Amino acid sequence: MKIISLAGSFRLDGNTNRILDVIEKRLTVLGNENGISIEIERVQLGHSDIRICRGCRACFDRGEEKCPHKDDLLPIMSKLFQADGIIAASPVYVEDVNGIMKNWIDRMAFLCHRPAFAGKTAYIITTSGMGTSNHARNTILTAFTTWGIKIAGHSRFRMGERMEPEVIESKYTDESNRAAAKLFKAVKNHSYAKPTLYSLIAFKVQQVCWQKVSKHQDTFDYYYWDNHGWLEKDCKYYTPNKAGFMKVEFARMIGTIVASFFI
Repeated sequence: MKIISLAGSFRLDGNTNRILDVIEKRLTVLGNENGISIEIERVQLGHSDIRICRGCRACFDRGEEKCPHKDDLLPIMSKLFQADGIIAASPVYVEDVNGIMKNWIDRMAFLCHRPAFAGKTAYIITTSGMGTSNHARNTILTAFTTWGIKIAGHSRFRMGERMEPEVIESKYTDESNRAAAKLFKAVKNHSYAKPTLYSLIAFKVQQVCWQKVSKHQDTFDYYYWDNHGWLEKDCKYYTPNKAGFMKVEFARMIGTIVASFFI
């Protein structure tokens, strides 16, 4: 099992990285207990070369390889392709993810048109000095869901200015264990094969739009969908799924109605 942890904080010894230490340690224990080898790699977004999006649309119109920025974005994306599970962790700044995490999400915006991460599972972590709303979580959740990623869960950690590792271990043992267990179970059981109603609706909305809007049929995005077989009438999701018949059909009906407002 391959896990990639995306650390959105610039502080290598800050709360976000420290809580990741605890969760990753627990994941390793779970792997040992279940006879599953776990490989975990930490990606420090704050110490990666990810430049500000220029809004040039090269990634949308000609593919992400055509981005004028020759930085670390595509190598990080390649790591995520090889992962079974993802942990996305960000500190909360002004009730949202910090600029480092948001910039990375912005640079990956082409995935909103081409959900290349369908079949991946993720867990979302947010850290803050005080109590926060779910706004930061929702920023990551919305992006990941649109990219085809199944969300296993989310944890908010209220940690003050900076919490010492031993205090984190003591105060957040239960929550960090739950986070690790949810991600481990979701990846192990291939939970992506049971998409949420929201994910099924999102797929149908995009499918109808690419099927019906003729002006998009000579675009990079259209060919991507066509090549994956997602435009076929009997295709109900990005990947084979085990969602219930009624759930799928209800999502297709709602998605068709929603799509009609965009066409």
